[in-house]
Amino acid sequence: LGAISVSRRLLEADSKSMRSMNGSRRNSGSSLVSSSSASSNLSHLEEDTWILWGRIVNEWDEWRKKKEKLLKELIRKGIPHHFRAIVWQLLCSATDMPVKNQYSELLKMSSPCEKLIRRDIARTYPEHEFFKGQDSLGQEVLFNVMKAYSLVDREVGYCQGSAFIVGLLLMQMPEEEAFCVFVRLMQEYRLRELFKPSMAELGLCIYQFEYMLQEQLPELNIHFRSQSFLTSMYASSWFLTLFLTTFPLPVATRVFDIFMYEGLEIVFRVGMALLQFNQAELVQLDMEGMSQYFQKVIPHQFDSCPDKLILKAFQVKYNPKKMKSRLEKEYATIKNKEMEEQIEIKRLRTENRLLKQRIETLEKESAALADRLIQVVSKPAIFLFSA
Repeated sequence: LGAISVSRRLLEADSKSMRSMNGSRRNSGSSLVSSSSASSNLSHLEEDTWILWGRIVNEWDEWRKKKEKLLKELIRKGIPHHFRAIVWQLLCSATDMPVKNQYSELLKMSSPCEKLIRRDIARTYPEHEFFKGQDSLGQEVLFNVMKAYSLVDREVGYCQGSAFIVGLLLMQMPEEEAFCVFVRLMQEYRLRELFKPSMAELGLCIYQFEYMLQEQLPELNIHFRSQSFLTSMYASSWFLTLFLTTFPLPVATRVFDIFMYEGLEIVFRVGMALLQFNQAELVQLDMEGMSQYFQKVIPHQFDSCPDKLILKAFQVKYNPKKMKSRLEKEYATIKNKEMEEQIEIKRLRTENRLLKQRIETLEKESAALADRLIQVVSKPAIFLFSA
């Protein structure tokens, strides 16, 4: 029982750091609760789970090094919500980051992205109690974290979609910790590349996903193409928000648990699992029908059984070596060719413009010469007669 008592003290310490937030969350779905309220309602199974995860947290280094396979299996089954805050921080090594000490100073500064952030935060989890209302604590801390990040990474600044990720973090932990986790996710999980202004990484992800679709679901791929139903139309938000704008929070958070340990691979797996699960219905629909189906039907298929989705996702064929070595090189070659073609097109357009200018100049000169000839021809002849 030593492990459980230590883990409870950890959680209580986190809860104390959230004292400014506890009274305002109002059923926000925060993972951090007091040990007494949690333990008083635990069933035997839940108590076993609590003890196990308490041991994992307290023996984290050992589990990461010696029990990695078991840890992966447990995370795929879902991290208990009481432990998510600390486990997410441990998974991405965000528990002791120097940038945390800069957070309060960053909030005193002004960011060029502030107006854009203000506009977007009202659209982030608009139905969630924690974020409802312009003056809600949720919107205030979400603005703070997004603003702080826009100042430490001015190249990315602020990108739409990222607020949903930060919002989920804020449902689990205080804003300083959420900021540190988000910085780590941007740095180490390919998210920064996804959110760069060029969004080149998103293009690569879409290309890789299209390859999987063509290889594993050729009939559906042909149907999508026949209807001009582009992969980016339905999959872009999957990669940019990690399904947080697709599924209800209980399902999306399960996916996020796995993302924290295994990275973007889970997005490919879940996306392909969704298409496999719905192929028979999708091939019967036109473009408009498919758009509606993705918006209204797919999001709620696994509300009562997220385990079914996760199980199907890990049955999807996924070759990380092929995705990285072959497809990344192919995509880079295609983009370089496109860039060369764009440069050539630009050169030809410049030449064309110069030729047009030259032709216009010649036409003007020709018209002026013609006018002079007409003037010369039309002048009356003067004959000189000698006396």
